[in-house]
Amino acid sequence: MKRVVVVGTGYVGLPAALLLARAGHPVLAVDLNENIVRAINDGVLLIAENELKSVMEHPAVRENLRASTGVEQGDVYLIAVPTPVHPRKKVADLSYVASAMESIVPHLKPGALIILESTVPPLTCKEVLAPMIREKTGLRVPEDVMVAHCPERILPGDIFYEIVHNDRIIGGMDKASSEAAREVYASFVEGELLMTDDVTAELCKLMENTYRDVNIALANEMSEVAKTLGVDWKEAFSYANRHPRVSYLSPGIGVGGHCIPIDPWFIREVDPINCRLIELARRINDGRPHQIAASIRRSLADIADPRVVAIGAAYKADTEDKRESPALEVVAALREDGYRVDHYDPHIKGMEIPSLVEAVKGADFLAILVNHGSVRKELAENRQAVEAAMRTPRIVVY
Repeated sequence: MKRVVVVGTGYVGLPAALLLARAGHPVLAVDLNENIVRAINDGVLLIAENELKSVMEHPAVRENLRASTGVEQGDVYLIAVPTPVHPRKKVADLSYVASAMESIVPHLKPGALIILESTVPPLTCKEVLAPMIREKTGLRVPEDVMVAHCPERILPGDIFYEIVHNDRIIGGMDKASSEAAREVYASFVEGELLMTDDVTAELCKLMENTYRDVNIALANEMSEVAKTLGVDWKEAFSYANRHPRVSYLSPGIGVGGHCIPIDPWFIREVDPINCRLIELARRINDGRPHQIAASIRRSLADIADPRVVAIGAAYKADTEDKRESPALEVVAALREDGYRVDHYDPHIKGMEIPSLVEAVKGADFLAILVNHGSVRKELAENRQAVEAAMRTPRIVVY
């Protein structure tokens, strides 16, 4: 078994640490947040997923997993830290990756393997990690220290199943690096392990989410075209999707999460000339929350001092994950314009509501920004009571 050091214990790093520990590897989970470190050492899972909670309680995990604020020597170093996009420049902020590497290099020994799971622009392994290792340690990459990019493929709300059963791309800087990384993932992944090089792996991860972003942008635009023509977009989409080679996605209030709103910018960063469609799709989806806020404002034009109730702050239904949530942008845009907005989400601590009926008392507009299952059920069962509690019963489910 390999001694594995996992740097970063969020939605990607912690599940990987848990499954590696359950597989029998001695695992050190590293995080700068002392509260997170304490929770891991106390066996407390800070991600609200029942199957991961069961893994956390597994005897092998309790024996093999410990957490610390500092890196120690290991055979394998797995980097799973955030890579946000600069809000103005729209380029990758690799400062977290660089900091992770800074913490690792004092402990590197020949034969070590570094796995980068963080989503990054193509050439990051070659042009960022490898030079840093050479400059700070004198060790050669990949001859002395192996490096591989193995991008995560998870979905908040179903992390355990995804991390175990999804196929994984193993992109080493040479064959030995790929083989070494494959051996690590084979200890807990049941999906197929696909071997390639580091740059291909970096690009493939970005291609996956860019494909979805472009198609979401098309759906968002076509729904607006349908509205302009007075057409029910749901009916139009359902008919269009009867074509055997057409599959429109559903439009929405925008795109959130840690991947889709960010990854396309990383492709544009390395090749802007060939990313005109990608950039346009990204800007369409980035502007979507403001379109939704504008539509709500238009709906309230005839009401003096209207009160809005917004339900949903997560970026997707039935999760607590608020990363890049377009719902937050919709609410912020309305509040900036002076609208009174009460914002709730049954899945997020501190934003819970006793009931829809209580939440909407005296309100003029109910915006279901994130269609959580519990909210959908309550609205279906109590719609008359919800409408009766409102001053102006206007309800839109986005």
